[in-house]
Amino acid sequence: MDNLTRLWRVRRTCLQMLNDRGYLVAHDEINTSKDQFRDRFGENPRKDDLTILVPKQDDPTEQVFVFFPEEQKVGVKTIKLLAERMKDEKVNRAIMVTAVKFTPFAKSALEDMRPKYHIEHFLESELLVNITEHTLVPPHRILSPEEKRTLLDRYKIRETQLPRIQASDAVARYLGLQRGQVVRIVRPSETAGRYVTYRFCV
Repeated sequence: MDNLTRLWRVRRTCLQMLNDRGYLVAHDEINTSKDQFRDRFGENPRKDDLTILVPKQDDPTEQVFVFFPEEQKVGVKTIKLLAERMKDEKVNRAIMVTAVKFTPFAKSALEDMRPKYHIEHFLESELLVNITEHTLVPPHRILSPEEKRTLLDRYKIRETQLPRIQASDAVARYLGLQRGQVVRIVRPSETAGRYVTYRFCV
């Protein structure tokens, strides 16, 4: 796959992911064709130009960056530079998309920045396709704190009694699911038409 196609697909999945997480993403932006992408970013796009910054739909003060660092191997220096940009823009959430895995030093630098800055990491290869569009992946939706409380009250259970989903699960990562949250999953059922389950993120 050529570099232009790869970056177009990865950025499109990022925009879909942000939209699914409740961020304000223009419809035209999500549906940008490969030709439109080429017209905007050139035949050989600079990754820095692909940076995304969008607000939450229900709270415009809460924003998220998506960074595509230029370096093949991202180290501590790049992470610190991007964190500096987050500080300048008063943004405390970001997603970093890289071609290869982080170095151990870069990983620990990310951990050191929590809880002030929450930076998630994805590989480009993980975002070439939107996994939630796969026919075998049922719709997932994160419950609000109120919905979670209502669910637990209705069934008179504790959250830890619910089936679990790992925070490292591919769909959980796509949705930005955090430990302690509950996700609603709707699966097709031959007898009932649909079958709803809830999972607690650990």
